[in-house]
Amino acid sequence: MNFETSVTNTDTPQTIGVDVGAETDALADDGQRASKRRLWVVIAFLIGGTIIAAFMLSAGEEEVPFAPTEGSTLPAVTVLVPGSGTLQGVINATGTLAARREMPVGVVGEGGRVASVPVEAGDWVRAGQVLAVIDRSVQNQQADAQRAQVDVAQADADLAQANLDRALQLVERGFISQADIDRLTATRDAAAARVQVARAQLAERRARNAQLNIVAPAAGLLLTRNVEPGQVVSPGSGTLFAIARGGEMELLARVGEGELGQLSVGTGGTLTPVGTEQTFACQIWQKSPVIDEQTRQGTARCALSYDPALRPGGFASVQFASGTTTSPRLPESAILSDDAGSYVFILDEQNIVVRRPIGIGSISDAGIVVASGLSGDERVVLRAGGFLTEGDEVRPVTETAD
Repeated sequence: MNFETSVTNTDTPQTIGVDVGAETDALADDGQRASKRRLWVVIAFLIGGTIIAAFMLSAGEEEVPFAPTEGSTLPAVTVLVPGSGTLQGVINATGTLAARREMPVGVVGEGGRVASVPVEAGDWVRAGQVLAVIDRSVQNQQADAQRAQVDVAQADADLAQANLDRALQLVERGFISQADIDRLTATRDAAAARVQVARAQLAERRARNAQLNIVAPAAGLLLTRNVEPGQVVSPGSGTLFAIARGGEMELLARVGEGELGQLSVGTGGTLTPVGTEQTFACQIWQKSPVIDEQTRQGTARCALSYDPALRPGGFASVQFASGTTTSPRLPESAILSDDAGSYVFILDEQNIVVRRPIGIGSISDAGIVVASGLSGDERVVLRAGGFLTEGDEVRPVTETAD
């Protein structure tokens, strides 16, 4: 609808006409064209994003599950006939490093103030080597006093013997009776006995003083030192030193109840401490006679020779050889699992998908050993099993086993 507005000029009277409807229609057309342009931009953006996402999702895939090939409506899946072979059985375990024979050393004697500690943790010590010295100034004085008591007793014994000798010379002349001889003999014997007692007491004092030195009971590697000079120790102070006899180490490997039965004393293993790529040979020397009721695991004690990289208390993994088995081996992509356990999909003669429960054996970089459920002659779905359902018909694409 058009409107006409009159504008009066005071100088020259005239009428100016403005077409408002035409301008409104022009503005509407411009808005529609802008909306259409925005719509096309959004559509182009969505199409481009879809193409990029599809490219990223499909990048690196070896096959597209269920992609029908030309002339076929059945999805193609890759299958593998794994066969079977003789495989070396391996049992993997973890455990803690420890001294094979750890000897705790503490105070044997009466104790006292520690005067010196001449060893440090990590030192090799020999049998009888002094590990710590306890102050013995008082005990040395006691030993000197006891030695003097021996001298006193010996002097009394010598006097008693001299009196008896003189009496024996006089008895022949009748000046001394036999009763006097018997009394002097008893005095001499008592004095000699007191000498033995004094000597025994001196030996005891010296032995006690010797025990003030804390010594290594056997040669080995000093693992811990829990005493410092100036510390007062006693028999109740507990372990002051710990020694690994001969420096021998072991791994306390935690092994499952079933796997422990497959191992025997003498079985060798390869050990790798945490934090290093070094490997060490070990050998089982004892199996735990008890299974933990909570974890259902036992301990296999694996002996090791000394090496600076083996530190008691450290963590390590170990592989034990457990004999040979004849079983198929599959890549991880072929094995599925759910609440019912592990399984694979195989194809029957009509290329129908069939679920087959399996038992899992050892796992390695080469694949997973199938301990039970497969003979090795089946056509096993290698990939995309998660998209299949038992009873599906597919077109197999066979892949050659390595």
